[in-house]
Amino acid sequence: MTDAEVTRVLARMAGEIATANQSPAVVVLAGIQTGGVQLARRLARELQAAAGLTVELGELDISMHRDDLDSQPAPNMHPTAMPLNLSGKNVVLVDDVLFSGRTARAALDALNDLGRPCRIQLAVLVDRGHRELPIKADFVGAALATAPADKVDVQVDEADGKIKVVLEKAAVQ
Repeated sequence: MTDAEVTRVLARMAGEIATANQSPAVVVLAGIQTGGVQLARRLARELQAAAGLTVELGELDISMHRDDLDSQPAPNMHPTAMPLNLSGKNVVLVDDVLFSGRTARAALDALNDLGRPCRIQLAVLVDRGHRELPIKADFVGAALATAPADKVDVQVDEADGKIKVVLEKAAVQ
């Protein structure tokens, strides 16, 4: 997906999020570090411009909530910066790629440490299937048919903020 295609997809997703979250008037977009943060920022701009929703942005680090902490070295920590009060708000977790579901599960655990929103939804740019947990996104930019060994890379150019999605097929053996 090119940046233009990602822009169209994010505009569509923003419309879907706005329709699903007409009440309460405040929506919190929580970008999962690191891939979901840029997407949450772009979705926030789309939501505010197109739908007039009040949007609060947050960044959620899930490093200490992963279920594989005992099998790898110390995780890279990123900042968590969330609105202070999540009570009564709709929170939309935003991530770049949904694969096994383990990142989303860890994000739910991390979010529960910060309060009790009235509803939590999941928005992903790419759903590539192969779930290991019963997790399903509420808002999906694109569903890609992939093999488990394939790699989906969402690349953000920090200089201009452009985003593209690259699918790298695994070598056939």
